[in-house]
Amino acid sequence: MRLECTVADAASVAARVRSEVAGIAPRDVTAIIDDVREGGDGTLVVYETRFGGTGPLIVPKAELAAALDALDPAVRAGLKRAAANVRAVAEAGLDPEAEVTLPEGQTVRLREQPVRRAAVYAPGGRHPYPSSVVMGVVTARVAGVDEIVVAAPSHPVILAACALCGVDEVYRMGGAHAIAALAYGTETVAPVDVIVGPGGLWVQEAKRQVSGQVGIDGFAGPSDLTIICSAGADPEPLRLDLLAQAEHGEESLVVAVSDDPALLDALEDAAVTVRAAGMDAALAFAEALAPEHLQLAGAAAEALAPRVRSAGCLFVGIESGTAFGDYVAGSNHTLPTDGAARFASGLSARHFRRRMAEVRVGRAAAALARAGAPIARAEGFEVHARSMEIRENPPLT
Repeated sequence: MRLECTVADAASVAARVRSEVAGIAPRDVTAIIDDVREGGDGTLVVYETRFGGTGPLIVPKAELAAALDALDPAVRAGLKRAAANVRAVAEAGLDPEAEVTLPEGQTVRLREQPVRRAAVYAPGGRHPYPSSVVMGVVTARVAGVDEIVVAAPSHPVILAACALCGVDEVYRMGGAHAIAALAYGTETVAPVDVIVGPGGLWVQEAKRQVSGQVGIDGFAGPSDLTIICSAGADPEPLRLDLLAQAEHGEESLVVAVSDDPALLDALEDAAVTVRAAGMDAALAFAEALAPEHLQLAGAAAEALAPRVRSAGCLFVGIESGTAFGDYVAGSNHTLPTDGAARFASGLSARHFRRRMAEVRVGRAAAALARAGAPIARAEGFEVHARSMEIRENPPLT
């Protein structure tokens, strides 16, 4: 598919490209969630068996250790490097606590608190994703989460990654029913506070539906990549980058945008191609599409980097293949998809922490009561007003 794009019609062209990705019926996922919520372990095992699961729900520690011992040394070394880089980036994303003293004298301290229990979903599907274990578990550990569990198919490489990262519990389950069990709990699966991780549309729809019960990282899937390239960029590495993202499945959306017809001709067999009227039009298209991954290659394209606002992760330069971000660059590969990069961020320690205000009014009570009581009465809340005013002249203690 070859589309034409100017700055003026960038949004409509992006919408047309995005419409190629199909959804699923939410009501089908709702039925699974309700079944597991009401039926507990029995229903969970029925669903897991139906979709190919085998073995007990909880993976024994001995099985995890054996999987790690049997792991290919090169894969083990790669996972350790990935974990170290993800840890370094996650630590950089932690915010310090802050305290503000306001003019009337009261203080408000913004305290950071990690959630107590979090789950990382590692998809199985056609391929195992030990990298998703690293991305989720290491980031949650940096955030200070007390208990970290993983829900994943029983694949040796995934189990080895769980052992390598020190996961507290591993549940041998996947799919929408696994999300329901993590959110509401069963006899075997204790409920969690946050669920993160990529997965298919059924899993992501389940996460969306339970998001009022638990925190989630967002709707992560299917994968998508947009490459903006300009004259001078080597098309062959870019072609491989597009094909690499397409490996995630038929629903993956890969797009190449350029004002150079020769580059688009070279990439046409690997992606939807968009001929932009210029680099401003290319950027306008990408901003409207808000891709999960945005890659800039070629001098003119790379110069757009400071102007990019809506991308899950930005890769700048021909050397910066998106696959590095999927594994070992240190950035997290759990990213907002389906245009959510307009408002959402990639997985970070922030997803496992919550900010709580600690208020100490003290001697500011009288001044604040004089300011606050009239507002309360204007809203019709007389007792609110009186509860502030009684503190204007508090009894001696």
